[in-house]
Amino acid sequence: MGRIYQYTECGLDNVELHNVDPVVDDAGDEVYEIPNLLGLHKVIAHCIVTSKTGLTPKELRFLRTEMGLTQGELARLVKKDHQTVGRWERGDSPIDENAEVVIRLIAADKLGLDPKMSVQEIAEYSVPSAKFRKIEIDASDPEDYRPLAA
Repeated sequence: MGRIYQYTECGLDNVELHNVDPVVDDAGDEVYEIPNLLGLHKVIAHCIVTSKTGLTPKELRFLRTEMGLTQGELARLVKKDHQTVGRWERGDSPIDENAEVVIRLIAADKLGLDPKMSVQEIAEYSVPSAKFRKIEIDASDPEDYRPLAA
């Protein structure tokens, strides 16, 4: 089977792609090709929205970027100012728990995700956590990326 690739190009430090094989480029170096980026990013977003721990600053930035929103646009949706969103994304202040619930729900809607979770469950999981969690994705079929069971 393939190797595990740390996919940091998405802006997150915690995404691992499992079952991928490197290819050799013209210079003879092993490189990883990531086909179907839209599909992969949708699965990453799904993992973030359904995570049972609070969003990290980088995950918030990832979701906002995937939704195609500026900090100001997201701030308007959660009734905050753009500087507050900037502080959340830099990790200068914790993400407001109520705003996080709204952000997860908006992301699920805008990105066409089916979280298979109730709003109550999303609210219960939208709390700050110091726990590090990996996002592990089976990348053996780029047309059907799937989260690996935790």
